[in-house]
Amino acid sequence: MILQPLSLFVAHDGTSSRSHLTCRYRCGDACAQPIPNTSENPYFRDVARRTLDRRTVLRGGALTMLSAGALFAHSTGTAAAQPGSGGAAGGSSLDHIPPPRGLDYEAVPPNTEDAVVVPRGYSSDVVIRWGDPVLPGAPEFDFANHTAAAQEKQFGYNNDFAALLPIPGAASEYLLVVNHEYTTEPAMFYGYDEAAPTEEQVRIAWAAHGLSVLKVRGEAGSGKLTPVISEFSRRITATTEFTLTGPAAGSDFVRTSADPAGTTVRGTLNNCAGGVTPWGTILSGEENFNQYFANGDTISGDAARARVKRYGITGAASERRWENYDPRFDQAKEPNEPNRFGYIVEINPWDATSTPVKHTALGRFKHEGATIHVTADGTVVAYMGDDERFDYIYKFVSSRKIMRGDGASALRHNMAILDEGTLYVARFLGNSPSAEIDGSGELPSDGAFDGTGEWIPLLRASADSAESLVDGFSVQEVAVFTRLAADTVGATKMDRPEDIEANPRTGKVYAALTNNTRRGTDNYPSADEANPRHNNKNGHILEITDDHAGTAFRWNLLLVCGDPAAADTYFGGFDKSRVSPISCPDNVAFDPYGNLWISTDGNALGANDGLFSVVLQGPRRGETKQFLSVPVGAETCGPIVTEDRVVVCVQHPGESDDYTAESPGSHWPDGGDAQPRPAVVVAWKG
Repeated sequence: MILQPLSLFVAHDGTSSRSHLTCRYRCGDACAQPIPNTSENPYFRDVARRTLDRRTVLRGGALTMLSAGALFAHSTGTAAAQPGSGGAAGGSSLDHIPPPRGLDYEAVPPNTEDAVVVPRGYSSDVVIRWGDPVLPGAPEFDFANHTAAAQEKQFGYNNDFAALLPIPGAASEYLLVVNHEYTTEPAMFYGYDEAAPTEEQVRIAWAAHGLSVLKVRGEAGSGKLTPVISEFSRRITATTEFTLTGPAAGSDFVRTSADPAGTTVRGTLNNCAGGVTPWGTILSGEENFNQYFANGDTISGDAARARVKRYGITGAASERRWENYDPRFDQAKEPNEPNRFGYIVEINPWDATSTPVKHTALGRFKHEGATIHVTADGTVVAYMGDDERFDYIYKFVSSRKIMRGDGASALRHNMAILDEGTLYVARFLGNSPSAEIDGSGELPSDGAFDGTGEWIPLLRASADSAESLVDGFSVQEVAVFTRLAADTVGATKMDRPEDIEANPRTGKVYAALTNNTRRGTDNYPSADEANPRHNNKNGHILEITDDHAGTAFRWNLLLVCGDPAAADTYFGGFDKSRVSPISCPDNVAFDPYGNLWISTDGNALGANDGLFSVVLQGPRRGETKQFLSVPVGAETCGPIVTEDRVVVCVQHPGESDDYTAESPGSHWPDGGDAQPRPAVVVAWKG
């Protein structure tokens, strides 16, 4: 293949590349729906006008809020240099300064190839694709003759988050754990009738959701990973049994006719990003669960209807028509069933017979995922984003300490940590005059989008009791209707907060804000310093210096994404003529050296999505380089970056608005006239 690069600065029409087909099946066409957050809580700019101006901050007015002032004494913040100045190098050449360890590669240019493109000197290979065997007895994939029985043993559809866990005592062997976020039925079945899917098609879709757990073996002399069917092999689907834990378990809001106790849930849905815990389990976020449920307009009572509306549940038939074959997806028959989804799920991948759990103490919303940071004293902190326009950033701080060790008692102790602690939502305050934040994306006079913030408590849970920290809300209401509780306390409305993760080397927290084209339009909230652009098509990366177990933080914008030639982009003060264009950041990860890696979803610059590295420290801070790109129509997600290899999930290859099984938009990864198949890919040097 001869790579045909696009121009470095791509001409584009400024809209996301995600197809309407993808929007319909991935998130229930959320961007075309009314925004669920219609609360009138004071958003960022209102708070800033009342409480802050630049001089007040410099005099220390805002610092009185920060009880941990010493924590921030050495905060790097954002470089004050203007874009294109050469950043911290003061305009001098950086050619004599070697790139940070792990980032010595030649950037991949923007392109529209129907392939995974990696840097010169690197190789890539498919690890596993939709329909490949996971469990013993799985048949070979046959696109024209799907069955639910086969799919239950095969790798699921649209892989998102991935984790690679070394198997103790087994050199070059790992557990690979992968989320399967959603299904795109028109691309999965010949002759699919959207208005009347067959029961077998619906059951195949149930089996294609969830997660896969399998062993993979590294190949000597390369970075290849080969799946191995083993005692760890497992498929978790939309019908697998889960245990509901925490303050919502057993409440009136989660009881159904099939589960009058309100403690056992069938299945997990729309599993997006996730995280690996220090005790070896996997956290997975249930994101756009609302789209699977029908007939929300049958709910009676003002309060109940407001709850349904706040979570975006449709008033008509669902897109997939699952309610035709299982009454739990019909709110007219099971009004509480949606309340059993939208949680952080924890799975023990080391025991294929274990029952996974849903942690209600971490709140219910459209969880992109959850990632763990452990403080010096053993406190566990989970960071989470609610992936919706104008929704919020959360964290959970445990009241129990982590138990070290890998025995059964330590695992039992640690798997209960996320049931006991305090749930918080974030409020951001800027330190620039409001007149300087006009929605254009132009840097304020201090040269940075930055400020302070506080974590507002919502819920405190323990093994024996729980306490609501929001006036007018019961414990169960906060746990199940977390969005409404966060509305009440005045959390900051953000531009689609997705993956959020602490750097294991520095402790700084990085959040991907994907985009928000409603910002500053119609009657929607205007720009603020943490979300500084109206009609935000390209997103940004937020850097937080957090008092992890406390309630104070500082923040700045590391990247304001988009075309580097555009005035409204910012790359940490680094010379913008030396960076790769990046649009719509989705997932974040870190390599062993502490460099940031970002995968994208919906590139609004006209090129395929990709994986990018970002330098966080030193004279190259803000330098952004594209490492790989994924095939046409696909999204990059689930990045894992080690010393030896890079793993990404390639989701929905070929999806476009005219894409059907009869007319596929891609033939990746098998080539020829094959149907496209979502897959996990590994890349390595050599």
